Amino acid sequence: MSAKAISEQTGKEYLYKYICTSAPVQNRFCYANVTTETDIQRLAQQHPWLLTERLVVKPDQLIKRRGKLGLVGVNLDLNGVKEWLKPRLMKETMVGKAKGILKNFLIEPFVPHKQTEEFYVCIYAAREGDYILFHHEGGVDVGDVDAKAQKLLIGVDEKISEDRVKRELLTKAPNDKKAILASFIVGLFNLYEDLFFTYLEINPLVVTKDGVYVLDLAAKIDATADYICKSKWGDVEFPPPFGREAYPEEAYIADLDAKSGASLKLTLLNPRGRIWTMVAGGGASVVYSDTICDLGGVDELANYGEYSGAPSEQQTYDYAKTILSLMTREKHPDGKVLIIGGSIANFTNVAATFKGIVRAIKDYQGPLKEHEVTIFVRRGGPNYQEGLRVMGEVGKTTGIPIHVFGTETHMTAIVGMALGHRPIPNQPPVAAHTANFLLNSSSSTSTPTSRRKDSSENKAKVEGSPAKKVKTGASVTKASTLFTKHTKALVWGMQTRAVQGMLDFDYVCSREEPSVSALIYPFTGDHKQKFYWGHKEILIPVYKNMSDAMRKHPDVDVLISFASLRSAFESTMETMQYPQIRTIAIIAEGIPEAHTRKIIKAADEKGVTLIGPATVGGIKPGCFKIGNTGGMLDNILASKLYRPGSVAYVSRSGGMSNELNNIISRTTDGVFEGVAIGGDRYPGSVFTDHVLRYQDTPGVKMIVVLGEIGGTEEYKIGQAIKQGRITKPVVSWCIGTCATMFSSEVQFGHAGACANQASETAVAKNKALKEAGAYVPKSFDELGEIIKSVYDDLVSKGVIQPAEEVPPPTVPMDYSWARELGLIRKPASFMTSICDERGQELLYAGMPITEVFKSEIGLGGTLGLLWFQRRLPKYACQFIEMCLMVTADHGPAVSGAHNTIVCARAGKDLISSLTSGLLTIGDRFGGALDAAAKQFSHAFDSGMLPMEFVNKMKKDGKLIMGIGHRVKSINNPDMRVQILKDFVKQNFPSSQLLDYALEVEKITTSKKPNLILNVDGFIGVAFVDLLRTCGGFTRDEADEFVEIGALNGIFVLGRSMGFIGHYLDQKRLKQGLYRHPWDDISYVLPEHMSM
Repeated sequence: MSAKAISEQTGKEYLYKYICTSAPVQNRFCYANVTTETDIQRLAQQHPWLLTERLVVKPDQLIKRRGKLGLVGVNLDLNGVKEWLKPRLMKETMVGKAKGILKNFLIEPFVPHKQTEEFYVCIYAAREGDYILFHHEGGVDVGDVDAKAQKLLIGVDEKISEDRVKRELLTKAPNDKKAILASFIVGLFNLYEDLFFTYLEINPLVVTKDGVYVLDLAAKIDATADYICKSKWGDVEFPPPFGREAYPEEAYIADLDAKSGASLKLTLLNPRGRIWTMVAGGGASVVYSDTICDLGGVDELANYGEYSGAPSEQQTYDYAKTILSLMTREKHPDGKVLIIGGSIANFTNVAATFKGIVRAIKDYQGPLKEHEVTIFVRRGGPNYQEGLRVMGEVGKTTGIPIHVFGTETHMTAIVGMALGHRPIPNQPPVAAHTANFLLNSSSSTSTPTSRRKDSSENKAKVEGSPAKKVKTGASVTKASTLFTKHTKALVWGMQTRAVQGMLDFDYVCSREEPSVSALIYPFTGDHKQKFYWGHKEILIPVYKNMSDAMRKHPDVDVLISFASLRSAFESTMETMQYPQIRTIAIIAEGIPEAHTRKIIKAADEKGVTLIGPATVGGIKPGCFKIGNTGGMLDNILASKLYRPGSVAYVSRSGGMSNELNNIISRTTDGVFEGVAIGGDRYPGSVFTDHVLRYQDTPGVKMIVVLGEIGGTEEYKIGQAIKQGRITKPVVSWCIGTCATMFSSEVQFGHAGACANQASETAVAKNKALKEAGAYVPKSFDELGEIIKSVYDDLVSKGVIQPAEEVPPPTVPMDYSWARELGLIRKPASFMTSICDERGQELLYAGMPITEVFKSEIGLGGTLGLLWFQRRLPKYACQFIEMCLMVTADHGPAVSGAHNTIVCARAGKDLISSLTSGLLTIGDRFGGALDAAAKQFSHAFDSGMLPMEFVNKMKKDGKLIMGIGHRVKSINNPDMRVQILKDFVKQNFPSSQLLDYALEVEKITTSKKPNLILNVDGFIGVAFVDLLRTCGGFTRDEADEFVEIGALNGIFVLGRSMGFIGHYLDQKRLKQGLYRHPWDDISYVLPEHMSM
């Protein structure tokens, strides 16, 4: 949703803060908010004017006509305000059909004035610009302002002036107030534009000798402009419509939505209801709500919501668990139903999203059974067969009744089943698996040729026919044929999956060349990107600059923009600088409406056809498809989109366009062309743009229009039918009929799906279309039947002559997709068992990273997970950290630190300097941990006495690793060893190997006092004791860690800290290149010469 209502207090705050006008605006920031938590005395201290002014009090909860409803207290003192609030605050009130609780009030200074000083001003957005309405008689009894008010259109990119306002708006205003009104209205309009308002109404606007007073204000802002206006808006709150409470679960889902590239929406209608929905797709979610209401379920419908845009498994889990939590709080005597529905997805991996839902069902299986919940599932799209299988399996394993259906079942049939209006099939037909469509049995690598003849001989002749001039005020004619078999496109954005889908479609349609000429991606340099063309690999160029792509590919006339909502405006305006581009598809959702209108204006002036924003695109079977339209190849082939049929459609919803592909392929000879114009309030092209193209295209024999609530474009189709401009049969249905049945306003998934007046409701539009002569079903449930009836009639009259069907050509399946479907397997290149970053949360040896922090296991515990794959006891984690601390550094003179310093002073970087130090670690420096552990444990395990061990090593001529120190001795002990020894003795359950090593130390120091157990040796033997006695490892596992060199890792990790410290120290001290002094080098001749 883009246009969202804000509270009166928020609207006035913006106005007072940012309006720029010479008109003296009075009572700036004089308002106070009252809720149940408000302390009136403290409020008076914060706003002293409450004690001195006469006051007005009113609810601030998006309630219209408060004055007529007796909800405004006028000319009161503060005590009077308190008395006025007593019978109203937190009391249930009916406003129209909505019943709600009054709980948020606004207090403002009372403004004494005459009736003749009240005016009405309203600014609202339309496709062609912004309208300003002014009436010289404002107030409660203003009446029908649309009929009464003066109206001024400020076109897109036009500037407003005070002279024009006076001349066209203020003709009936008092002469002495025209100047001040004109200045205020110009300032108000500039504020409206700068802060991306879509609606701003002031009634009354009072103008006295003292200045301008804004008494009552209602406003909406374009929420998608948040990234532009955040600094001015601040953290704006959008209150729910009166009669509907703001639930924390709604806020939680809204927060998930804001953090996700996907779309997640939730509106609670009746938390005690028995019918709950979890629907994929903005258009589909409306259709399911319509069907539930049509079948009498409006009073039991608990929620409206949708998830779409390929949410991750974790996101669908979070969304699903929220729904399941809500629906299992109160029991219903008839049990409850959950409808998990959706149209046929274009690009969402159904199995992946269903995994999240399945996890949630498993987590809530107890409450679901306790509340007698029955689940009905219908879905289609990429990998939907696997998704349905998994969903069916969870029903069997949990005992929850789950009924599963695929594309063979009409989209909304499960609603009738859930509500008991139609029987539930025992064994629904099983759709063919994705693999059945795609794996090619032929070894040929040549492009297949199509053998199917078109159902109309004229189709080939009209491929390039020019359009009749579109009456949009533009001076340039738009093309009537958008796509042919030779259409070439540029793709803005590195959308390799979408591009590969287009190429596969091209190949299966027997195109001679790929439809994608190049990609534009500003974030890399020019390069080539590899794709498949059938069996062979091809390279498609990627350009950093659009100008280079246009210059090198002059035959391109379509641009498909996958630019983000933030960059779509600039990139689209840049695209229209190149006359070769005749069609632009804008996929992004959430482009601010003001930007969209500027794009539309530029496109009309240049004769460019826009598809979108907020669309999946469009498809012309056998010729061209935009991005992900039509889904993956299994759906392309199942819906026969590889060759043209006789039916053209236009829809707002991308997901529902794919559902139309399915319905039309099952009831007719298929689709000739289909376009999803997008769900925003101002789509780049409108229904009539495409319906009139279809009327003028001989290959199209009938037209299907799927409109929706909001806007009035569908009426133009009815007018064209009445006027005889459209003569082909039109089957039409507008979704959103449920909106008139709800007691409070519900914003549906699409930004444009909101009726601002009675004529914009789906019910009114369906009625008007039927009266105009369109074929209108009773509900979406019957849409397929009506399409089939009209098609059969055209066939019987000979208008359509169905062509002979031939098997489609086949395309090899991508390896990655085949693997995801479970059709193939391949040995992994390597294996890992310590970490997994693939899910929503990073795992260390199976422990989520959040749990790592909650458990406070520290660095030692983290090392235990990653090195030893165990959750080690607390004392073991502490010992590891102590070892890292004592080995961190031992001065600059040791070889590793010396090397690091020399390297740093040579100007090398951190990594190079650190590496040079680490490379010195070995048996002679720091690498004695493993060797000491091996020698001592082998001697101890062999039963050798300490003296026998010492004598044997002496006899073998071997050094005892971990024994000896250049500086420390028995008389000058190493405090690092002493600290570790004390800890081990106090905390380890056993220290047999350490005790053995200390006995060896007694023998060696009796011979020479510096032959002590050094820090390397101590850590080595103590670590063996830890591994053997902590209870986490078998003896074999403990010995294996010693053998594979794990203990030396302790020294490497600890000493790295010191080496980095030495590097940073040298850089900080700005030390120059190191050269070793001559007097510290003994220069000698070669031995044979010195003799």
